[in-house]
Amino acid sequence: MMPSRLPAALVCLSILAVQASVVQAAPDAARPGRAAPEAKPVPKPPSLDDLFARLRASEDPAEAKGVAQLIERRMAGSGSPTADLLTDRARQAVTAHDFDLAAELMDRVTVLEPNWSEGWNRRATVFWLLSDKDDALANLQRALVLEPRHFEAWAAMGRIYESIDDKARALAAFRRARALYPQMEKIGEAINRLTPEVDGRDL
Repeated sequence: MMPSRLPAALVCLSILAVQASVVQAAPDAARPGRAAPEAKPVPKPPSLDDLFARLRASEDPAEAKGVAQLIERRMAGSGSPTADLLTDRARQAVTAHDFDLAAELMDRVTVLEPNWSEGWNRRATVFWLLSDKDDALANLQRALVLEPRHFEAWAAMGRIYESIDDKARALAAFRRARALYPQMEKIGEAINRLTPEVDGRDL
């Protein structure tokens, strides 16, 4: 005896039930007439100008130090992979106390990237380690022509001038550094130490 067939109406109802379950399981984005959610825009990183403004305005030493580190990282890249590699090798040479090699490497860096302020600043550090204060100052001056807001270069210039007993120029350099980075460590101490000798004591 052959099994009886399901009525056609019952078959149609079964098919409709399956289709309805598929539609319910589909994500909202796949349903007709429903747009996919818009992706949130990625926040734009602050510009160097914004960071310098925050650094000047910050009254919290910890916050200011964090902003200063962001600025230093932003200025640390030359934009040239070759110059960055040579700079890193110069850093390694300094760590190994091979200052002559470091100077030679930084010579190449400044030839490759003459408009990179941080390159001249790091070259100045090498000359300071070689006890060549005149060349160190010349490199710092070049760095500051390219980036007058380079607070580390101003502070280094102040230390060099103070070491050669040029207290007036040392004080001026330290004040420039503090104007850019008011919460900079030890700058206030240096200014307080030199001010009475340069400007005279208050009566």
